[in-house]
Amino acid sequence: MRFLLRRLGFYAVAAWVSLTVNFYLPRLMPGDPASAIFARFQGKLRPEEIDSLRKAYGLSDAPLFEQYFTYLKSLSRGEFGISINFFPAPVTTVIATGFMWTILLAGLATVISFFFGNVLGIIGAWRRNGILDSVAPPLLTFIGAFPYFFLAMLALYFLAFQAGWFPLRHAYSDALSVNWGSLTFIKSVVAHMILPASCIVLASIGGWMLGMRNTMVGILSEDYITMAQAKGLSQKRIMFSYAARNALLPNVTSFGMALGFVLSGSLLTEIIFAYPGLGYLLLQAVRNLDYPLMQGLFLMITFAVLGANFLVDILYVWLDPRTRR
Repeated sequence: MRFLLRRLGFYAVAAWVSLTVNFYLPRLMPGDPASAIFARFQGKLRPEEIDSLRKAYGLSDAPLFEQYFTYLKSLSRGEFGISINFFPAPVTTVIATGFMWTILLAGLATVISFFFGNVLGIIGAWRRNGILDSVAPPLLTFIGAFPYFFLAMLALYFLAFQAGWFPLRHAYSDALSVNWGSLTFIKSVVAHMILPASCIVLASIGGWMLGMRNTMVGILSEDYITMAQAKGLSQKRIMFSYAARNALLPNVTSFGMALGFVLSGSLLTEIIFAYPGLGYLLLQAVRNLDYPLMQGLFLMITFAVLGANFLVDILYVWLDPRTRR
């Protein structure tokens, strides 16, 4: 518990620093959201309406110190401001629309690649120089050398555009509306998700397999593995309870980082497939100088990384009893 409390204190300080940077960074940039909207409408708005827009976005001429505490109070109430690109929708509403799709696509793909990559690494190390250990690592390393967006473009062109096996864009058919109680809608979501999710899995599964295999090979030469075999324990128990559990620790740390960056890591894949996730929203926010939406997305990404790493620390305590001391 003391270990977890120390870690929690560290993450609390890191969260406060990220909040502070997130507040000051947009305010150090030239201009403000109201001026950006005024310029976009190219004279269709009257100059006196700029003051009204500034009030709508919570901007004021008060000292930054006062604005900072106002900003913290707003965050404590879950208020991130008004989005410029989706005016007059609040930033929280805009983020909520993309959050579900990003978690569904990138989150599921990350979990799948982590699980199967580690299983393949365990089996490959246990049956060293076998067919799986000889073929899978170089093949998956070759595929993983290509970035997500390159695999996505190839898959989109050959499998969707040329062959017509998968939909070209979006998260579901344009003829449907969001209805999770409809089997037709769920089938459409799955059909649209297969291609982008497969690209993410193929690009990342090789790294998980190689990391697990190399660690597992070193673990299998330890004395306690030889002792377990001498005691007559089953091969399955030795492989999973003794070897794999200890070899998994480095990958668990990497998994925490991967989960944290799920919100931003699928940016290019979502752009190519026009998938309405947070990565696609972030691109629109940057293009349209949507400072409130950028702030909200950056803050979510930071908190996601911190939260995922804290969960990994808790998992470490369970996997490795040495951390409890």
